[in-house]
Amino acid sequence: MPALISSRDEFAVLPIRMPSMPSFPLSAIHEVRIRQNTPKIPTSNDSRSLFLKNIPSDSTEPHFRAVFTSLVGAGRFETITFDDEAKTVLPVDPAQATKVHGFAKKRKMLHLEEEERKREEQESQLPQIWTRQLHRSSSTAVVLLADEKSVQLVLKAITKVHKTKKYPVWGENLADQVPSLGSSWIATHLQLSRVDKAATQKAVHAFFNAFNKKEKEAVELAKRLRNEPDEDGFVTVTRGGRAAPASRNEAEAAKQRMVDKADKKKSELGNFYRFQLREQRKKEQAALLRRFHDDRRKVDAMRQQRGKFKPET
Repeated sequence: MPALISSRDEFAVLPIRMPSMPSFPLSAIHEVRIRQNTPKIPTSNDSRSLFLKNIPSDSTEPHFRAVFTSLVGAGRFETITFDDEAKTVLPVDPAQATKVHGFAKKRKMLHLEEEERKREEQESQLPQIWTRQLHRSSSTAVVLLADEKSVQLVLKAITKVHKTKKYPVWGENLADQVPSLGSSWIATHLQLSRVDKAATQKAVHAFFNAFNKKEKEAVELAKRLRNEPDEDGFVTVTRGGRAAPASRNEAEAAKQRMVDKADKKKSELGNFYRFQLREQRKKEQAALLRRFHDDRRKVDAMRQQRGKFKPET
């Protein structure tokens, strides 16, 4: 069984020894498949992150921190993100992107925008009613390591594990206290389900306030886009007023067209107005026509000289 990946699309297999439990008194081997993370939308951390598939259903960050510590030592594992983590994340709309791009040009303003967004998301979170989250079978996750070297060290350590047969033990050497499962986990969940009404109401109000704010920004963006001419300089007019984008996707696409058009205008600093572009095209056509007439006169002269040629004797 190959352990070290030969390409970015192949998986290395990490065997993990699952300890025996009262309900299943035998030890078992669970295989987690690992490769370098290559998401559809690249990020700046892809070179130092790993994509994990078929993780155990009771996985937690302390569990994987202990596993990676046993492979490459402490200090190289930073964090892990599970694909099915329940988070209340407000949707990102083009209005927010336009605001950050166009108005918040200073670094301080960008920092304040980011802090405000994080604060809104934190206040919008409902109270937790589970002390430990279970995952679906064959779930995936992304592990973030300290640097690119750590990725290669992990893959080499997996190869070594296959040779020595010294597999990491699941739940061994946990640095943090992980809440236990079973009846105590269910009992705690039932108790936490009776959440404080005031805290829940506060979180709901914070979510809808942030949502309404983003909706207002989206409407403002749509109004600005109504006055944005197309590539030919025309604005589409329909019954009831000028047509605005019908959805956020269209608004985002229209915003991208605005950015591309602005970049194109910057690259054509010599031609600020449409009549200048027309004059430039007229000059190019006149130059082509002059070259055509010059070539035609040369051809006529060659034809006239064709019958007058006398070889020297």
